[in-house]
Amino acid sequence: MLEKFEGRVQPGGVLIYDGYGIINPPTREDIKGYRIDAMDAANEMNNAKAFNMIVLGGLLKLRPVVKIESVLKGLKKTLPERHHHLLPMNEAAILKGMELIREQ
Repeated sequence: MLEKFEGRVQPGGVLIYDGYGIINPPTREDIKGYRIDAMDAANEMNNAKAFNMIVLGGLLKLRPVVKIESVLKGLKKTLPERHHHLLPMNEAAILKGMELIREQ
């Protein structure tokens, strides 16, 4: 399945993938492949919805295009107040992703 996306990455680009179910990691020499075990981490957090934030954390470690504080501020602004109790979990997921990502 990863082969489907590997061909779409431009030379010099980055491919971030979850290791769950991936038998063959990226093979191209002209891109950087990074594995992040986001599915496992989300399960450990007992929240499958944390998956995307974990991957975002990995991306932000590689390419710090925005500060974590700005992401959280944006979430606080856009999430309904009844969901604000999820902000600490989202921050923890981002930090976990920054910790987990590794180059293949």
